[in-house]
Amino acid sequence: MLSYTLRQPVGITGCISPWNLPLYLFTWKIAPALAAGNCVIGKPSEVTPLTAWMLGDICRKAGLPPGVLNILHGTGPGIGAAIVSHPEIKAISFTGSTRAGADIARVAAPMFKKISLELGGKNPNLIFADCDYERMLDTTVRSSFNNQGQICLCGSRIYVEKSLYERFKRDFTDRVRALHVGNPADPASQLGAVVSEMHYNKVLSYIQLAREEGGVVLCGGEALKMPGPLSGGWYIAPTVIEGLPVQCRTNQEEIFGPVVTIQPFDTDEEALENANASPYGLSATVWTNSLDRANRLASGLQAGIIWINTWMLRDLRTPFGGVKNSGVGREGGWEAMRFFTEPRNVTIQM
Repeated sequence: MLSYTLRQPVGITGCISPWNLPLYLFTWKIAPALAAGNCVIGKPSEVTPLTAWMLGDICRKAGLPPGVLNILHGTGPGIGAAIVSHPEIKAISFTGSTRAGADIARVAAPMFKKISLELGGKNPNLIFADCDYERMLDTTVRSSFNNQGQICLCGSRIYVEKSLYERFKRDFTDRVRALHVGNPADPASQLGAVVSEMHYNKVLSYIQLAREEGGVVLCGGEALKMPGPLSGGWYIAPTVIEGLPVQCRTNQEEIFGPVVTIQPFDTDEEALENANASPYGLSATVWTNSLDRANRLASGLQAGIIWINTWMLRDLRTPFGGVKNSGVGREGGWEAMRFFTEPRNVTIQM
């Protein structure tokens, strides 16, 4: 016999992207869906719609046939819900909050749609005393506060081996205090405003919660009032907090802003236990020069993406996604092609 498999497009796909990386994450869904032969109904976040509109205008001018890529603007409960519930849309690729992902799953699962959900993160950063210290310090500042901490892959829970903890705390907070918050158009600015007033209030409420839970704010912890044309922006000083228990809300719930917590640990086993003590499992970072430790922790960490001695180093052919409350399914490379197609097995008796 001869047996082979065809991969054919699912038909019409729904691609819903978030506000924090509005063009990058939107195209990351649209491109493989189109490449697999599907038509796409895409919804960008209503908070950051402009780049999606510009993309649609470019595609129209480039000659993309009408109806192949359809970009709809609106809210999640309005347009997003209509996309998810429409019977002719066979697959939903969503990046956003865990709460919204649960709502999508409740609607899509009984309709037997294919779903890929890339959701929240509360990512641990494990720092061991044998790490390349300066490289670790430079990268940890970036992995904590890049894009004001508004990246699902940012490391917001930092666990440091006890023998290194005091040195790290001093040097890290010094570096964070020196970060320049200002106009994003200014090359000297390292942080800008958070995305909206609603998010600004949410982040500040978590800083207050951390204080109520017994945390000590080592730096930041306050709103910033900017001068001149920036006076209406939502600016928050990058914040480092210590002294919080692993299971407190500040360490368990996604803040998605310029806020990190730091805590010492004694053993590899304690570091692993602390890292996994979260309902989320998107990414994790490990800093060590022990290959044995790195491989052992990589096999034990409950995360879909694990970086050793680096952060945000990506081969886009590899699977991207998380476990637990960080979602289901994978994006990137062949994983995306598999998601946006249906396999059809053909067997011929010779």
